[in-house]
Amino acid sequence: MLIGLLLALGCSLCYGTATALQAEATRSVDAGSDSGVDAVLLLRALRQWRYIAGIGLDALGFGLQVAALRLVPIYVVAAAIAASLAVTAIVAACLLSVRLTTVEWVAVGVVCASLAMLGLAAGPEGSQPGPSGLRWALPVVVTVVFIAGAAAGRLGDRSRALILGLGAGGGFGVVEIAVRLIDPIDPTKADFYTNPAVYALIAGGVAGFLLLTSALSRGSVTTAVAGMVVGETVGPALIGVEWLGDRTRAGLSWMVVAGFVIAVVATLALSRFGEAPAPAES
Repeated sequence: MLIGLLLALGCSLCYGTATALQAEATRSVDAGSDSGVDAVLLLRALRQWRYIAGIGLDALGFGLQVAALRLVPIYVVAAAIAASLAVTAIVAACLLSVRLTTVEWVAVGVVCASLAMLGLAAGPEGSQPGPSGLRWALPVVVTVVFIAGAAAGRLGDRSRALILGLGAGGGFGVVEIAVRLIDPIDPTKADFYTNPAVYALIAGGVAGFLLLTSALSRGSVTTAVAGMVVGETVGPALIGVEWLGDRTRAGLSWMVVAGFVIAVVATLALSRFGEAPAPAES
């Protein structure tokens, strides 16, 4: 349990630092279009070394996330990933000369305390395989995410940012669930390639990256990041408890609920740190 929690925290550190780097890189390139799913924008961002460094940290974070999901319940990993915005806030304060207000420093402390609550109260990872339809539902969810992202390009800035954020969070949430549904993760076995969760994992990650990159480049990024936090935490946590057998320590379910809600709420107070400062005019 302790190793799983440490892996989740390591994942949070990687993702949080990557967000700060990618937000700064994305804001330095021309958005090019108003489409919600903007692959061209992603290609332009990939020319920035900060974005590449962020992808490297994301890859390391993903490896830690997969390992953590094998040891602790989804709700612990989901809360840790959401709390990566606390890491982003601290990195922004150190590297991007962004000042944290007193309320935001308190929010960082509350996030840390709530994760400690989850670590103390979490039970073992569930062992239930989940309903058979869940594996096939994940690709459907990813398809909906792509459609919603494309449609978001026609909306106003605030609504577009919210839809893009929720879509990105939905894509990343699919990744969390898919990892648990691929058991074992063994590409040498034939049934590995017939598991729809494998393809949902890949497509969900791509959808999350595309929509998040678009969200970071235009509109209210604070709104987008808040939507992403909700999208990648609430659904996967509920599915983990309801269908995959995630549990708490005896008598401490109240602490898990409180820790999870407090972590998400405190993270939302830090959601502006998904947005890098606009580039200075020359």
